[in-house]
Amino acid sequence: MARLLYPDIGDCRALVIDGNMTSRSILAGMLRAMGVGHVAYASRATDARRLLENRSFDVVLCDYHFDHSAMSGQDLLDDLRRSNLLPYSTVFVMVTGEASYGRVAEAAEAALDSYLLKPHTATALEQRVLQARHRKKVLGPIFEAIAEEDFASAAQLCQARFEQRGEYWLYAARVGAELWVRLNELEKARALYEAVRQARALPWAKLGIARVELESGQLQQATRTLESLIGEQPTYADAYDVMGRVQVEQGDMAAALETYRSATELTPASVSRLQKQGMLAFYMGERDEATEALERTVRIGISSKMFDCQSLVLLTFLHTDKRDAKAFARAIGHLERAVEKRPESTRLRRLLETSRILQALVERQTAAAVQAARHLARQARDDDFDFEAAANLIAALARLAGTEIQLPDGEAWVSEVATRFCASKASTDMLALAAAPHAPYEEAVRAAHQTISTAAEKAMTHSLNGEPAATVRALLDLGGQTLNAKLLDMAGLVLNRHGAKIPDGASLGEQITGLRQRYCTRGTQVALGTSAGRSAGGLTLRH
Repeated sequence: MARLLYPDIGDCRALVIDGNMTSRSILAGMLRAMGVGHVAYASRATDARRLLENRSFDVVLCDYHFDHSAMSGQDLLDDLRRSNLLPYSTVFVMVTGEASYGRVAEAAEAALDSYLLKPHTATALEQRVLQARHRKKVLGPIFEAIAEEDFASAAQLCQARFEQRGEYWLYAARVGAELWVRLNELEKARALYEAVRQARALPWAKLGIARVELESGQLQQATRTLESLIGEQPTYADAYDVMGRVQVEQGDMAAALETYRSATELTPASVSRLQKQGMLAFYMGERDEATEALERTVRIGISSKMFDCQSLVLLTFLHTDKRDAKAFARAIGHLERAVEKRPESTRLRRLLETSRILQALVERQTAAAVQAARHLARQARDDDFDFEAAANLIAALARLAGTEIQLPDGEAWVSEVATRFCASKASTDMLALAAAPHAPYEEAVRAAHQTISTAAEKAMTHSLNGEPAATVRALLDLGGQTLNAKLLDMAGLVLNRHGAKIPDGASLGEQITGLRQRYCTRGTQVALGTSAGRSAGGLTLRH
């Protein structure tokens, strides 16, 4: 039957993930009987993750439970999908026993293509795979557009299928809503999520609404939505990810850390969630917790595309603080090898430069430490110097200042970096936490934020006096001097509101856009557990 329905099934590539050798053989035999031409195996979820990160499969059959492993099949799927490492075109079928049926059936409503309850027959497996393959075929044009990164066309195709209530319209609505969020078309995303929620009260639709509220700056509403969702679905780990982002935006770092702890407890083998917990614990001064989480991340995820080398940089900070030279050498060795593999990456080279400051400190090479710090500080106005680099530099300078090393320009460097990146309360709080080991630097960060706020208020008085053009010019001038995203954003908002009253509005608009595109596209972003594409588990602090 399979060959009649899908003549190309002989070219199909399948992966069977099961810790039991007998079960693997049975599943592989069933697939081959269907006509599947290529079948690969993995006995552990970690091995499967490496395979799926580096090879493409049409069908994946994955057991839910693995003996002697904290990672379940659902954890594997969540990590891959959250990190955009599993193509939409791949059919993922979870094989589960009666004990975990409830959780798997619930997951199937969200991101899973299908599930298969043990014991099962070859016919049942064939039906599940063919049903899922049919859905992939029907939605093929959408997935092809996504693969080509034509997200606007893919979103339009999803929207059309939803509006026409075509086959698989509910699934298309979910994909379309995700795409609209990615394209920053938040109202279109909200409309899809609301329609799905009204049609069927699915957890992912409610979570999507919360994400739209977060991206729109409606933090209190997002909090209420997430509190309701977590109350209804206390094991829905994705909800904790978004709640943590909201709490960081609100400046409630302690609550965010507790939220990330909850997410890690639910999915103890998730590389991205461990990184979030470890990185925020580092900024919060919870050194033992940060070390444990980040070292565990290295152990289970160093070879994964989900792994973020920022974890290694923070470990070099932690091992410097603990004077653990052996552990420090291990962490910087991993970082050196990452740079060797990707020498073209400016980000990786800059991460290594940060750790070189600490290495010189550990080895008591005072002149080398100061020289490395000065070299990194000189990059603070580069267009690709982002929030992550800013936080790392300030954290390194704070440690140097705590020694006998003299840094006559240290406070000026901190002020310059903070003046550029203190664009919101959240970004200011994070930079202040990075500077916390040296109180004068923390005060310099807070002072820089106050300077930006005062300058913005002063510039806005021109608008209150009926001179919006003067406001735009003042904000643009200050934004050009400081490269601060908040000032440039405010200039753009005032220009949009009063453009008709400003004779040279077009020229001013071009200047604002040029500065923002050059210096603020990375803006106030701090990577808490990012991976491929710097987006997966990362935490974005808005401008």
